[in-house]
Amino acid sequence: MRIDYTLMQGAGNRILVVDARPTRAEPPAADRLQRLADERTGPGFDQLMWITPTRAGGIAGYRVFNADGSEVEQCGNGVRCVARLLAESVGAQDFVLDAPAGAVQCRVLADGRVSVNMGAPCFDPPRIPFIADRAANVHEVSVNGTEYAIGAVSMGNPHCVLAVGDVDAADVPGIGAELETHERFPARTNVGFMAIEGPGAMKLRVWERGVGETLACGTGACAAVAVAQRRGQVGGEVTVSLPGGQLVVSCAQPGGAMWLTGNAEKLSEGTIET
Repeated sequence: MRIDYTLMQGAGNRILVVDARPTRAEPPAADRLQRLADERTGPGFDQLMWITPTRAGGIAGYRVFNADGSEVEQCGNGVRCVARLLAESVGAQDFVLDAPAGAVQCRVLADGRVSVNMGAPCFDPPRIPFIADRAANVHEVSVNGTEYAIGAVSMGNPHCVLAVGDVDAADVPGIGAELETHERFPARTNVGFMAIEGPGAMKLRVWERGVGETLACGTGACAAVAVAQRRGQVGGEVTVSLPGGQLVVSCAQPGGAMWLTGNAEKLSEGTIET
């Protein structure tokens, strides 16, 4: 079956959006998704957002797939792209989407940016999941004999956050790949490298689970701000600068709901074979 897609980007994160509601088509198998994610054999994407009929009262639901074909719980830049696309068809600027990790409130702003409520961060190790005796601001994790001080948090998906002095000099591919598959993260993890520049600004690079380093990661931006806010290092609104652009994360108080705001733009349209 052939089905239409829209290729979009949020802060440089390439998002393939497929509205499967008219056909009720199932997502392609993992090996097919890998070929679609590769620009040499498909449209290319970091994440695929597969729009489904609503399950719990939102205007639609969605499923999330990484470039390696694995299905995951959430994608902050992806949900903003879905929201921007659906806002045009439903004629609404404020609505709810049904995510695998729960309902997500979405707002399309007057300047075209999209703001989504990513929910509250979770530091409880079993729910991340992360193997540790208790929640803590800092956990020590060993990689090849080197100890790294990390923050472990879930934004609906697992994140490991490292503070670094210079994100440009950080060994994101090397350390990121090792931590992604570390035994203490039984479901693997996304890995963020953050450099805090002040109470309202940080730089961030992210090694995404099942993808590798990407130009941006929305849940990664929320995770980094959540870790830094819990440590008292940033305030309630933080501009996060990533290689692909800027995202704004707003959270009134540590542990509260986190709003993620940024661009969501169309790149191209086409069809794929499911």
